[in-house]
Amino acid sequence: MSATEQAATVERDAKARPLAETLKAKIGEKVDRCWQCVKCTAGCPLADQFDLTPNQVMRALQLNDESVLASKTIWLCSSCYTCTTRCPRDIDVAGVMDALRIESKKRGIPPAIPEIPAFNAIFMRLVRIFGRLPEALLMLAFNLARGKPAHDARLGWQLLRRGRLKLLPKFARTPKLVAAIEDAGSKVGYFPGCTSQGSASDYDRTVRAVARALDLDLVEPEGWTCCGSSPAHATDPVEAVVMPMRSIAAVERMRIGTLTTPCSACFARLKTVEHDVGQDAAKAEKIAAKIGYAYGGKVRVQHLLDTLMERPEKIAARVTRPLTGLKIACYYGCLITRPSRITGAEHPEYPMKMDELVRALGAEPIAWSGKTDCCGAALGVSKTEVALKMTKRVLTNARACGADIVATMCPMCHINLDARQQQLGFKTPTPIVYATQLMLLAFGADDRTAQINRAITDSAPLCRQIAGG
Repeated sequence: MSATEQAATVERDAKARPLAETLKAKIGEKVDRCWQCVKCTAGCPLADQFDLTPNQVMRALQLNDESVLASKTIWLCSSCYTCTTRCPRDIDVAGVMDALRIESKKRGIPPAIPEIPAFNAIFMRLVRIFGRLPEALLMLAFNLARGKPAHDARLGWQLLRRGRLKLLPKFARTPKLVAAIEDAGSKVGYFPGCTSQGSASDYDRTVRAVARALDLDLVEPEGWTCCGSSPAHATDPVEAVVMPMRSIAAVERMRIGTLTTPCSACFARLKTVEHDVGQDAAKAEKIAAKIGYAYGGKVRVQHLLDTLMERPEKIAARVTRPLTGLKIACYYGCLITRPSRITGAEHPEYPMKMDELVRALGAEPIAWSGKTDCCGAALGVSKTEVALKMTKRVLTNARACGADIVATMCPMCHINLDARQQQLGFKTPTPIVYATQLMLLAFGADDRTAQINRAITDSAPLCRQIAGG
């Protein structure tokens, strides 16, 4: 039997197998363990947009109802991991959604929401070409592909005017040889993420400025490449591991023990791969063959928030202009703490580290329920109208609880909350700032150094309030 015939036989056997068994074979999830407690649906920020709620998807799989592969739900899922975090049976519901997308495409089933797989395909194609994601080219290519070339043109122009959109893409490739560096134990690897070169360039600058102020020696791996973000794990389970592992392996070869990133999406991918490869020897061996390096598990992946909060005394010592009187809604978004079995977050539903940070800066963190709600960033370009509803829900909650500003440490959350306010109908916009910008202001920096005027919402009143205080 030829290799082609063998592959066809395997494919026929897979189709004949109940869908639940296919998922178990591919990703190890036992959907028969679901007891329909409905916690996944109760916490899902998109349940009102689905045709099948998450618990109904699980039930359909238990009954081997393959119509689930044609549902809207599997494509609209934003991978916020609320369902995975809250499942009392420890089922990775978000991972099941990924597997169903991939299986649906494999079987040639037309997607219920074609814009989303089209966006994912263009994203992955551009990253394979350039190594890093060219944001402007992605928006242009996707909008042309769906016949809406002017979609979000105003947003693109606003970002371009503020120096937050690069028109010419750059190429990046992970070098084959990575040398160990001197005094590596005192350094921290820094993975900026693709947005650092465009829409979040202001965030990247403030991260580096804060690091200098705290004597934190960040080292950026040469030739780092895109982590794959949501499109990778929604389309190709192997690439979803290979892409982040290239950068983790480079940091290990540099002999640096910690890799930090300011981007929540990057953190989610890097941390997931660090966890999964460490738990699965077979997967580790497969990925080693792909990247030409056997990862030794010597790198600790962190979100920048965790890296900073390991140095509370240094932060407190640098404050010369306390942010007294400011009421701040600390917005973590969905990926800094979830899923907790991977992130290790002590309080994944109501984290407090950013609250502790802004309190150290002299501000007042408010209590509010939306701090880990999903803003819909994964759908911001492909299904903007859905993301707008999710963003409005977050901002409405923050404003109702008395927030003067919203602070975040995720570039995707920032652009959704900042740039989309003009589309949400708020008469008075709420300034959206990075926590690193607040740190620099509290450290005595001017608004230029803190990059405070590069946001789309007006942050000048914030600067005047701080300067006046």
